[in-house]
Amino acid sequence: QPAAQQGGQGRAQQSQQRPQQGQSRSQQGQQNGRTQGRAQQGSQQRPQQGQGRPQQGQQNGRAQGRAQQGGQQRPQQGQGRPQQQRPQQGGQPASSAQQPGTKPRQRGSAMVDMRAGSTQVELDRYNEKYDTLAQTKMGNRDTGAQKQKLTQRSAQRRSGKPAMSRKEKEDAKMRRLELERQRRQKLEITIPDEITVGELAARLHLTASEVIKRLMGLGVMAAVNDVIDYDTAAMVSMEIGAKVEKEVVVTIEDRLFKVDEEDGDENLVERPPIVVVMGHVDHGKTSLLDAIRQTNVTEGEAGGITQHIGAYQVEVNGRPVTFLDTPGHAAFTAMRARGAQVTDIAVLVVAADDGIMPQTIEAINHAKAAGVSIIVAINKMDKPHANPDKVMQELTEYELVPEEWGGDVPCIPVSAKTREGIEDLLEMIQLVADTNELKANPDRAARGTVVEAKLDRGRGPVATILVQTGTLNVGDAVIAGTTFGRVRVMLNDKGERVEHAGPSMPVEITGLGDVPAAGDVLNAVADERLAKELVDQRKHEQKQEQFSSYEKVTLDNLFSHISQGDVKELPVIVKADVQGSVEAVRQSLEKLSNDEVRVKVIHGAVGAISESDVMLADASNAIIVGFNVRPDPVAKENAERDGVELRLYRIIYDAINDVETAMKGMLAPKTREVDLGRAEVRQVYKITGVGAVAGCYVLEGKITRSAEIRVVRDGIIIADDKLASLKRFKDDVKEVAKGYECGMGLTKFNDIKEGDIFEAYEIEEYRE
Repeated sequence: QPAAQQGGQGRAQQSQQRPQQGQSRSQQGQQNGRTQGRAQQGSQQRPQQGQGRPQQGQQNGRAQGRAQQGGQQRPQQGQGRPQQQRPQQGGQPASSAQQPGTKPRQRGSAMVDMRAGSTQVELDRYNEKYDTLAQTKMGNRDTGAQKQKLTQRSAQRRSGKPAMSRKEKEDAKMRRLELERQRRQKLEITIPDEITVGELAARLHLTASEVIKRLMGLGVMAAVNDVIDYDTAAMVSMEIGAKVEKEVVVTIEDRLFKVDEEDGDENLVERPPIVVVMGHVDHGKTSLLDAIRQTNVTEGEAGGITQHIGAYQVEVNGRPVTFLDTPGHAAFTAMRARGAQVTDIAVLVVAADDGIMPQTIEAINHAKAAGVSIIVAINKMDKPHANPDKVMQELTEYELVPEEWGGDVPCIPVSAKTREGIEDLLEMIQLVADTNELKANPDRAARGTVVEAKLDRGRGPVATILVQTGTLNVGDAVIAGTTFGRVRVMLNDKGERVEHAGPSMPVEITGLGDVPAAGDVLNAVADERLAKELVDQRKHEQKQEQFSSYEKVTLDNLFSHISQGDVKELPVIVKADVQGSVEAVRQSLEKLSNDEVRVKVIHGAVGAISESDVMLADASNAIIVGFNVRPDPVAKENAERDGVELRLYRIIYDAINDVETAMKGMLAPKTREVDLGRAEVRQVYKITGVGAVAGCYVLEGKITRSAEIRVVRDGIIIADDKLASLKRFKDDVKEVAKGYECGMGLTKFNDIKEGDIFEAYEIEEYRE
């Protein structure tokens, strides 16, 4: 309500004004015009509680002014009434003028009358009220969880469901866990040897994060795509109550060949023995076989080298015996390298007048490595200088003690020319075969080994097969290595057509899609689709092996193999120029054996490193050590292809030191020269203070600033130096390519002449 203005009077009715703390401006009435001496001010009015806006003082007449509001009004959030004002410091309440005739509103807190004549006000009561309100509001603002609970309870009231007590909640949780445990117990899964975490989670019907948490509880840190072993996966699965079984991976070979199928004793029948004839060249291997077969095939051979099929079956006292006469020992070594145990007995042919020869020693080592029984046939007893005792004496040096001297190696004196001792040899073969109890099951799918294979122009791929178990029939679908086919024609060793081939019978077959390798295992199959799938898989694996070949044991990686426990024995082949060196090296190397690895010289001989040495090293995973000898070109090529390490020395102590340091893991890396390019000197410049500078033209490759330079004059190396400078015109360059000219200066050599050839190369360290 506006204040009543008294016109013309000297006094003004005025209420006490005290500006309150916290106000932005004081409430005063302003006058304009001629009546400046009068305070045209109505009493300050405190807005009543519950009002949404303050009342304004208005002035009428010429001296109009707007009365400013006394208290700031800011309504609290969520409330319709304005916030009450705090009292001033010093305990004085805010002033409020009440018009006579109006009743103060008693809604909420009582109004405080600050007009003249009012008594003291108890402010403590108001302060306590304000403090309580502030704490309550702040508390309600921060307790969202209580509001959420109230909301949930309200929802429960609306739905009519009673609230669950704590005990009821615990019981419900236990029932839920029990149901989950029962469901997990019904879950049965199979786990292979290795499985990823994600795959395990899918089989357990869990999320990957849950499986990872359980793995962390076991101390295993693994990601979703990491592979864990069977034991770890089984522990996680059993922890949640699942029943675990190990998954058996059935390969295509298992389904096709049934390799693990064992033959019962009632299905096994006696099979003929398979005998391989071995020995030195011209000691009479083929002549001995000729005498046994009572045929003459030796005269038709060129140079006494076996040219025909290398497998025969002969009757000995009404019982068949299969003989292998392979050219040299190539097929024998290849079969053993592929893990095919083909032969049962090895007949070692030794000439009575020559004694033990290098190839005889190779044959002994081959037979020992294959683990077959050895029978020594001392041939050429008809010669006047025949000395069987000398032969038996030499055999003892290679751990072959004759039976006559208390050993276990039968030694039969024979003569292929006079047929002397042939019957005794055959009887000994039968005796050894009976002792070994050789049996096989003929009533199953055939499995054999490829002895020889070739491409015939008229018949296509032809393979000589030695059946080991089962029976091979014409029309059977067969798989050999990476070759698939169907048997069209089958010939025996006499060239006669046969329909069936039983155990230990050699046959020649046609119908294969490609030429198999000697030593490949041949299997008769019933499912052609699976067989073709297996051939594709083997071809793929063969390509993979070409890119990542098997790491053979070398002196460079010997220590790592020893540390991993992969090597318990280091086989070594020793070749030297004289026999004394062979024996010295053999003894020195074998003395290096320790508790972790034993050095074993499996073969030692005089002469160059041959192809057969490389094949023996490849089959036995051996290292070849040579003294004053070189490998022939074929042997060197085969060694690089098969990954066989050749170590060539001129001093015996270097070999011993290398093997010893390799066993200790301290072998220094080898170095080799890498050719970069060649340049011809076209002109020579003599520069004071610099020396000779050669103006060169790069013929091939490139010349780099860091390269070593070999100065060649008339095909003779006259200097080996480093580059001091390499320039194109006046600019220093890092390299100069073919077809460009450049200037080169050497650090030490200055006697450069026109026509000299600069060969640039680098020294590279490498480990095999």
